[in-house]
Amino acid sequence: MIHYDPHKWTDHFFDVRGSLVREISGRVALCVAWAAAVVAVHKHVLPVGMPSTLHTLMGVAMGMLLVFRTSSSYERFWEGRKLWGGIVNETRNLVRGASIHMASDRELLTRLTRWTCAFPWASMNGLRGVDGLGPQAHELPPGQAAEAIAAQHTPMAVALRMTECLREAREKGLISDIVFVALDANVQQLVDYLGGCERIRKTPMPFAYAVHLRRALVLYTFSLPFALVESYGWTTVVDVLLLAYTFFGIEEIGVEIEGPFGHDDNDLPLEDICETIHKNLYAMAGVERQPREALPEGL
Repeated sequence: MIHYDPHKWTDHFFDVRGSLVREISGRVALCVAWAAAVVAVHKHVLPVGMPSTLHTLMGVAMGMLLVFRTSSSYERFWEGRKLWGGIVNETRNLVRGASIHMASDRELLTRLTRWTCAFPWASMNGLRGVDGLGPQAHELPPGQAAEAIAAQHTPMAVALRMTECLREAREKGLISDIVFVALDANVQQLVDYLGGCERIRKTPMPFAYAVHLRRALVLYTFSLPFALVESYGWTTVVDVLLLAYTFFGIEEIGVEIEGPFGHDDNDLPLEDICETIHKNLYAMAGVERQPREALPEGL
């Protein structure tokens, strides 16, 4: 995600990164070239102008389609952010409660904290279609970490290890059955939040809507020069440039933000969120990061 000050226009007005100019430049350039060809034919070969009433009416429909597209995409983007906000809260609640009830067993509390920190990293990687437990994976028990990475669903394997830590605490008498249920409810909620993210990732915009919108965009922008050439002449090229940039840009924004868990410039800053969780939980439980070079060879 690109961070910027919305009050300062000059800081980002001319930025290219994240503005989707590169993504739509080919389409816009093709529309401009087509508009120039239409004007040239109209001027030097035969008149090809047509009434502009149809495009005036169609422009209203295009605006409604594009507004619905971007609104639906932003709803998915914001829903993803809320779900990750829930992951932040539930990991904090879990370690907060465990830090009080399991303080007498530092080894077990440390292990639970490390597995809890691994859950957001595993979730992020899973949503991106890769495996991994994050930068603190070397701090986890090597055999269990390898099993989690090799599992069919790595985040669920991590959640299972978190619940095992809670069960061990109950068997040692550190927590009661009631406290166990309360703490494990945080783990269940984490799984629910991940399921919500997977729902967003695996359910794209309906195919029919996306195809119809793009067909309508192409028909509108490529037929627009015929409606403008009679009145505007060579200025038609500039008009088509502005309209094509606006319409294709709005559509591309919807495409960019409808899947907010990837690596694009406008996607959610998942690495920053995971790192924030990592720092918060380690500080709360009094766990120190273990550098890789301090580990025994082979781990």
